[in-house]
Amino acid sequence: MKKKQGIIVLILAVVFTALLIFTSAVGFGPTGTGAARNIILGLDLSGGVSITYQAKEDNPSAEDMSDTIYKLQQRVEGYSEEAQVYQEGNNRINIEIPGVSDANAILEELGKPGSLEFIDPEGNVVLDGTDVAEAEGGVAQDDTGNNQYVVSLQLTTEGTKKFAEATEKNLGQQISIVYDGEVISAPVVQSVISDGRAQITGMESIEEARNLASTIRIGSLSLELEEVRSNVVGAQLGTEAIHTSLIAGAIGLGLVMIFMIVVYSLPGVVAAWALLIYTALELVMLNAFDLTLTLPGIAGIVLSIGMAVDANVIIYARIREEIAAGKSVRNAIKSGFQKALSAILDGNITTLIAAAVLGMLGTGSVKGFAMTLALGIVLSMFTALVISRLIVNAFYAVGLQDEKLYGKAKVRKTIDFVGRRKVFFTLSIILVLLAPIGMAAYSATEGRALNYSLEFVGGTSTTVTFPEDMDVNLDSLDTEVKPVVEEVTGDANVQFQQVVGSNQVIIKTRTLDMTEREAFAQKMEESFDVPEDQISAETISSTVSKEMQRDAILAVTIATVCMLIYIWFRFKDIRFASSGVLALLHDVMVVLACYTFVRISVGNTFIACMLTILGYSINATIVIFDRIRENMHGVKTVEELKELVNASITQTLTRSIYTSLTTFITIAVLFVMGVSTVREFALPIMTGIVCGAYSSVCITGPLWFTMKKRSLIREK
Repeated sequence: MKKKQGIIVLILAVVFTALLIFTSAVGFGPTGTGAARNIILGLDLSGGVSITYQAKEDNPSAEDMSDTIYKLQQRVEGYSEEAQVYQEGNNRINIEIPGVSDANAILEELGKPGSLEFIDPEGNVVLDGTDVAEAEGGVAQDDTGNNQYVVSLQLTTEGTKKFAEATEKNLGQQISIVYDGEVISAPVVQSVISDGRAQITGMESIEEARNLASTIRIGSLSLELEEVRSNVVGAQLGTEAIHTSLIAGAIGLGLVMIFMIVVYSLPGVVAAWALLIYTALELVMLNAFDLTLTLPGIAGIVLSIGMAVDANVIIYARIREEIAAGKSVRNAIKSGFQKALSAILDGNITTLIAAAVLGMLGTGSVKGFAMTLALGIVLSMFTALVISRLIVNAFYAVGLQDEKLYGKAKVRKTIDFVGRRKVFFTLSIILVLLAPIGMAAYSATEGRALNYSLEFVGGTSTTVTFPEDMDVNLDSLDTEVKPVVEEVTGDANVQFQQVVGSNQVIIKTRTLDMTEREAFAQKMEESFDVPEDQISAETISSTVSKEMQRDAILAVTIATVCMLIYIWFRFKDIRFASSGVLALLHDVMVVLACYTFVRISVGNTFIACMLTILGYSINATIVIFDRIRENMHGVKTVEELKELVNASITQTLTRSIYTSLTTFITIAVLFVMGVSTVREFALPIMTGIVCGAYSSVCITGPLWFTMKKRSLIREK
């Protein structure tokens, strides 16, 4: 790159950075298009709409309620992947959708849940709502090439069989779609439909098609429902919690940038610059893709920031190694990026595969985490491999070519990690056993292996209408009301939601018995002059249903298998994949032990935390595996293999320490400055970061050596 080109690149980089910062901070136009303030926030950060339905049937079965909740959860995820659906009392269902403020519009779009039937000309019901898997309104072309408005139906397996028989018997006749006793469509059967896919034509507009599809979707529920109430609710976390978290994030990012500059000199400046671009891009893209940001979503961002730093550390450590090997600065930069490429791609693609599986198969917060993480991974690779490369080459082109500006790797004495493997393995076995032992002990003494929160086990939702002269907001609720609630319930995991435009507050706690509910009401009257008739309580189910838990477990299992297959394919050795996955399980068990003994609430952030550890740990492991693969030439004896593994771990040790430290710093600042909810989220991630660094350095390499050694011995 010539000097003139270098100057142009640097100017463009400055303009690009300024444009991104302006966009994320201010935005364009009267609404501030692109600004970070327009990012859709979850219920915990900004509030949304709360709708309560009641089953028309007096005593619906638990199976029908569960099925209806699960189907509604899938419906409302169209508004936000962070939407929540849970049971209230025996026959009510609550829907909470973040980032929206018009309850009437949601009710109109969602449709009125009622009975849906497909009836043939003789009046026989050939299908009901439960036979419909999906319905979408859209535009299609007819045989002449003209657009027509249609509703596309996908039937269940059972519905496919029924509809094949019905369409065969009623060719050329109408099958009426009846909703709550009213015919909403009567399409003519034009052919036998045996694949479970059908189209309803004849709509006059796309709106009519979408409304019909919405009605069919909501009519496929197991129960007929009627609306009881709808409210706009405020955030679950106060402005102080959000404000301190933002400040903590900015401080953490600043400390990481300073650290990179101090450690890596000129390349550190480039890394800090690239990290700033990454952060601004992340904010702009969250806005552009309408992703909902919640506390668990922040975990995905933190992880991707760690991976963005990691990529830069790998590159600049490589450049220093190349300079130490005698190459010129120019050739060292070129070679450093080339040699770092495989480790960066393998680590990021492995995590991206996991994110894709979690996004496709997961629901709720799992899907939200996956989408945020996937976006972060793509952006981190772009900034590290494209932006950083352009800027560092531009600096070199304008004359910053002195070797001292880039540094030279020091020759380090090889550490015998493999020789200490028995100590490491013994320590890890003890750490892994802590979780099941602790869970068994707590289960025997307290009846609960883990401190499950409302999201997992449900609880009591108490609606309190405070006096009009009381200033009710989340900050005052945190400082004044929460201590009173904790005194009565002994529960630190209390959630508040204020109904916008009123002094009505929904307080969610663990399940309270009648005595505790009476004590709660008495305390509200004594402390805040709230009469008993202004307090009502209902038992609520978990927001993470059994079906959602099943989906999460299935998604994580498949994601882990996919990561294993990818590592096996890329490294052409199943031992790399198996040792990497065993290290992942090790890290998960250690974090689980943290939840067990510290009694941190196990809720939505628990799922995000575990997924964060999986992504973070596998990325660190792959860097070491990549170096082992690179160094493995002509190894024939066990001693040579041992030396190779020790050398590879030692060569990447600085990277492992620096990456873990920078990510730890980001989370530690959140832990120190955040409110209790944020600290409960940060502590297990900090534990996972430390454990992930330990397992990557001390477990994966020696474990792979132990497996590989046996094959060398057999070959002899």
